[in-house]
Amino acid sequence: MNKMSIHKNELQVADTEPENILFSNVSQIIEKRKFNAMSAANSQIVLMFWEIGKYINSAVLGMGRAEYGKRIVATVSRQLQQKYGKQFEDKNLRRMMQFATQFPNIEIVYSLGTQLSWSHIRELLPLQTIEEKLYYAEEVNKGFLGVRDLRHLISRKAFLRRNNANLQLTRQSKIPFNAFKDPVILDTLGLKDNYLEGDLEQAILRDIETFILEFGVGFTFVARQKRISIENDDYYIDLLFYNRDIKRLVAIELKIGKFKPAYKGQMELYLNWLNQYDRREGEEAPIGVILCTDANRKVAELMELDKSGIAVAEYWTKLPPKEQFESKIQEIMAEAKERIERRKLLGTSNVQKQINYFLEESSDETDDKD
Repeated sequence: MNKMSIHKNELQVADTEPENILFSNVSQIIEKRKFNAMSAANSQIVLMFWEIGKYINSAVLGMGRAEYGKRIVATVSRQLQQKYGKQFEDKNLRRMMQFATQFPNIEIVYSLGTQLSWSHIRELLPLQTIEEKLYYAEEVNKGFLGVRDLRHLISRKAFLRRNNANLQLTRQSKIPFNAFKDPVILDTLGLKDNYLEGDLEQAILRDIETFILEFGVGFTFVARQKRISIENDDYYIDLLFYNRDIKRLVAIELKIGKFKPAYKGQMELYLNWLNQYDRREGEEAPIGVILCTDANRKVAELMELDKSGIAVAEYWTKLPPKEQFESKIQEIMAEAKERIERRKLLGTSNVQKQINYFLEESSDETDDKD
C-alpha cells in the first residue's frame, strides 16, 4: 500500500481568492478523503483476512483430522475463488491461517491494519519471531516503505544488524537503543577498490536516501564537512545528521581501515562542540558514529565508547553471497554475546531492565536462526 503524508490546512476560501488557490484547496480535500478511504479499506481487508484465518483454524482444529482438514480447506478455497476471485486461492487462504496463528492479539492486528497492506504482511509471515515481525512492521510505518523496500530490509538482515548495534550498549551508555545498524552495507554506492574517504563521502551524498534507509529510520541530512572553529583551528565533521526519533544530532566520521583509539578523542571534541554551540532547545545531547571497514570491536569495547556517546560500526561496500553474509552476521553476534558474558564475570551485569531484557531476547533469536 502506498502512503502519502496529508498536510492539514484550514480552508477559509473567500470569493475573491484566485482560481488556482481554490483548485488547490479542493484538491487537498479530495486527496485527503481518497487517502482516508484507501486506509480504511486496507484496514478492513487485513481484519477480514485475519478473521477468515482465525475461523478456519478453529474449524479445522475442531475436525481433529489433519488430512481431512487439508482437503476441506482446498475445497473451500475453490468455492471462494469462484465467488470472490483469485485472492482466495489455496495458498493465500493458508497465509490467512498463518496470520491468525502468528498474531493472536486482535489489538496488534488492528494496528497492523492501519500501517501495512496485506502484501506487506505476507512478507512478514516467514520470519521466525514476533519481535522481528513487529520490528519490520514499525520500519514500514515510520519510513512509509513499499513492499520492495521491506523485502530489501529483510534480505539484508536489518533486524539482526540493529540488534548487533544495540549489543554495544552498557548501563552507562549515552546512546539510545535502536539508533543505527552494524554492519552498515553500502554496496549500492558503486565504490571500486582503492577508494578514498572522500570518495566514500561523495558516494553517500550522491545517494543519500539509500544511505539513510540502510543506516536507520528518522535521519535527516544536515551538513557535509561541517566546520567547527576552536580558537584559530578549524575541524571538519564528515557528515552531520539529525534524527527526529531520538531528537539529537548524529555526527558520522568515515574511516578506511581498522578503528583506532585516536578516533575517540577526535569524536569527543566534535560532540562537545556540537553540544555547546549547535544543540537547540528540546534536543538531547549529540551522539557520534565512527564507520570503519573494520570495527575492531574488542578495542572499542575496552575503551567504553558508549559512555561518551560514541559508537563504532563496520561498513561493507560489497554484499557477500547469501550464505557467507548470514555466517558473518552470526559470527558478529556470537562475539557480542561473548563480550556480554565477560561483563557478567567482571560483575557488571547489574544493567538496566531494558538492556537485560534485550540481551536475553537477542540471544534467543540468534540461536533460533538457521
